[in-house]
Amino acid sequence: MIREITKEDFDSFWPTFSAVIHAQETYAFDPNMTKAQAYTLWCEMPQRTFVFVENGQILGTYYIKPNAMGPSSHICNCGYMVSSEARGKGVARRMCEHSQHIAVELGFEAMQFNSVVSTNDVAIRLWEKLGFTIIGTIPKAYRHAQLGLVDSYVMHKWLTS
Repeated sequence: MIREITKEDFDSFWPTFSAVIHAQETYAFDPNMTKAQAYTLWCEMPQRTFVFVENGQILGTYYIKPNAMGPSSHICNCGYMVSSEARGKGVARRMCEHSQHIAVELGFEAMQFNSVVSTNDVAIRLWEKLGFTIIGTIPKAYRHAQLGLVDSYVMHKWLTS
């Protein structure tokens, strides 16, 4: 089940969120941000934020927000996080599919991911299977904890016909 997030949901998911940002492999978030800062970033600043819940356990979360303002406000941006025990079980796919439906309901016409780390092969393959294309490469845009400077991709999908 996918539903809107609550403060308690975020508190439950915080250990996963913290582990993801500390790994410095996929998100360009400050690894030392506090739970309060993370909550503001993930739950208050976006237009909407959701959780994926199964058997009472939060397995993932995503946010949706405008990618830009004014004449570019028809394009949204999303971010997804999945708990380590749920990876490879279709949670990210289902959240991305859900987010595309929500995006259209909210009036967005396209979705753009601004910085997909080039070494995140699993995510890149999934986004491509779901119709996203790489429209640009940002050279050495991400300081990977293990690999040093790596490229990031901008990925995009038109949602309406």
